[in-house]
Amino acid sequence: MQDVIIVGGGPAGLVAATYLGRFLRPALVLDDGGSRAQWIPTSHNIPGFARGIGGVELLEELKAQALRYGASIRSAAVSSVSSIAGGFSLQVGAEPLEARFIVLATGAADNFPPVAEMPAAVLRGVLRVCPICDGFEARDKKIAVIGDGPQGGREAEFLSTYSSEITYVHIGKAMPAELSARMQQAGVQIVIARAADLEIGAAGLRVNLPARTQHFDVAYSALGCQRRNAFARSLGAACDERGALVVGEHQETSVPGLYAAGDVVRGLNQVVVAAAEAAIAATDIHNKLRVRT
Repeated sequence: MQDVIIVGGGPAGLVAATYLGRFLRPALVLDDGGSRAQWIPTSHNIPGFARGIGGVELLEELKAQALRYGASIRSAAVSSVSSIAGGFSLQVGAEPLEARFIVLATGAADNFPPVAEMPAAVLRGVLRVCPICDGFEARDKKIAVIGDGPQGGREAEFLSTYSSEITYVHIGKAMPAELSARMQQAGVQIVIARAADLEIGAAGLRVNLPARTQHFDVAYSALGCQRRNAFARSLGAACDERGALVVGEHQETSVPGLYAAGDVVRGLNQVVVAAAEAAIAATDIHNKLRVRT
């Protein structure tokens, strides 16, 4: 039985591996390649990278750092997790693995609008998902926020910090009257459209309406995300109403020995937040293992 297995090879998982390695407790990282960080075109709000850094490069840097301190990183998908005496069992293909502690860094999957060229549009920065990350880079541009409910409205209001030309593109069911009133009060323009009306091009977003076509420099998808919490749920871990794992002050879930960090946990869905949560989790695990020995 290993001390710690980390499920997820994004910023949270790799930072947890680095901390554990520096505690002389090298961990195994199981990475299915699904980190949201790989979609980052260039981020300028990660400390130490004022010049900006892309998601793929960031992941390579974090991976090299974890390996330097003894982490083992495997490209593998976990199919199930179960509780056993003294820890957990993880099924990886035909191979069962056992660990006293698990750090879940499984992240989340974005709900993107069904538009062609979506992956390329995200990597070009034409279609974005995080106004906290890159709203500064969108300042004074003509911005569309694509949503289907209150979350889209909140993001449109948030982005009004950066531009006076914000349009909320509602693609859901009938727009609630209270949401429409909020947008008008905030000075946000409203466009009612279907997903089929959206077209991403090299120059931005086009919304093709019967009367006219509207053009936007950049579009934000505010359709939410799905937390990748299936393993935690299968163990009985508590989640909030959005599916985010509920953790204590040391990132331990309601299941003893099961920790979580990053986008699968409630929070801002930020690289720096994921890294901080991973550091907290790794330190608590080390302290518990130290007491055991």
